[in-house]
Amino acid sequence: MSRNALVTGAAGFIGSHLVDLLLREGWRVTGVDNFDPFYNATLKRANVAPHRDYAGYRLVSADIRDGDALEAHLGEDYDVVVHLAAKAGVRPSIEDPVTYQAVNVLGTQNLLEFCRRRRITQFLFASSSSVYGVNPRVPWTEDEVPLPISPYASTKLSGELMGHVYSHLYAIRFIALRFFTVYGPRQRPDLAIRKFAARMLDGQSIPLFGDGESQRDYTFVDDTVRGIRAAMDYAGSAYEVINLGNNYAVSLRDLVSALEDVLGMTARIERFPEQPGDVPRTWADIGKAQRLLGYSPTTPLREGLEQFATWLTESRRAPALSAG
Repeated sequence: MSRNALVTGAAGFIGSHLVDLLLREGWRVTGVDNFDPFYNATLKRANVAPHRDYAGYRLVSADIRDGDALEAHLGEDYDVVVHLAAKAGVRPSIEDPVTYQAVNVLGTQNLLEFCRRRRITQFLFASSSSVYGVNPRVPWTEDEVPLPISPYASTKLSGELMGHVYSHLYAIRFIALRFFTVYGPRQRPDLAIRKFAARMLDGQSIPLFGDGESQRDYTFVDDTVRGIRAAMDYAGSAYEVINLGNNYAVSLRDLVSALEDVLGMTARIERFPEQPGDVPRTWADIGKAQRLLGYSPTTPLREGLEQFATWLTESRRAPALSAG
C-alpha cells in the first residue's frame, strides 16, 4: 500500500514542489492550505492544478489555527506530517506580530496535537535560517545559540522548542528543517529574486535596502525539496534541527548582477536604508544534513536563476499566473 502524507502549506511555493515529488513517487497526499491573501490566491491555485489529476491527492481548505476544523476534515491515518504552512516574511511580521504568533505557534501546536491524538510519529517542521539572528560566526551550525531579531524568527524558534516538548512527552519524532532563502519556479511575489526580476522585466527600478553587501545562502527549491524528502524517511533519533542550505553566501550586489546576466538587461536601482529585522548575512553549514540525510545541493546559482527566469517569462504570458 502506498504511504500517506499530510502536507500543510501544500499550495505554496515549497509545498507544491514537494507534493509534485510525492505524487510522482506514488504517495497518497492530503494537502492543507487556507489560501491566505498574503499574495494572490490565483497563483496558489495554479500551483495545485496539476495535482488534481492524481487519484491519491486531496486538497483541504482549512486554517491551521482552527484545531476543530483540522480534526473534522483530516480523517485519514498518515505516515508523516510535513508542516510547511506559516505566515511568512520578516518585515510583515514586525507590522503584525500577534497574527504571526497565532498562525505560526498556535497553528503548529494544533498540528502537533493532531499527531498526538492520531498517534502519528513522524513530524517535519519548516523552520528558518532567520532564527540565528545576527551571528558573525559563519557558516552557521545547528549548535549555535539562536538569537532571533524579528517576530517571524521568534515564532519559528518557538515551533522548534515546542516540537522538542512533544517529542519528549509523546514519542513524536520531530525534525526541524532550517531553510535558507529558497528560490526557484513558483517563488512568492514578495521575495527578492522574483520581485527584482519582475520589476526588471517591466522596466521598473528595483529597491535595494542597505549598501548591497548583505549576503544570503540562496538554495534552489529542488535541492530543498530533496532534503525534505530525505527527512521524511529519517529514523535515527527522536529530535533533530537540521540546516538545509547551499553552503555558499552571495551578496545582494552579486545577485543583482547575476539576474542582469540571466535576463539580458541592466537593473535600475533605487536605494533605501536597511530594514529593521533584516540580518546582514546567512550562511549554512550543511555538514549535519549531509551526515543524517545524505543531503547534497547540486544546483549552482546561475543554473537555478536560469530555470527560474524561464518559468517566470512563461508564466507572465498566462493570465492566471501573471497576477500577484
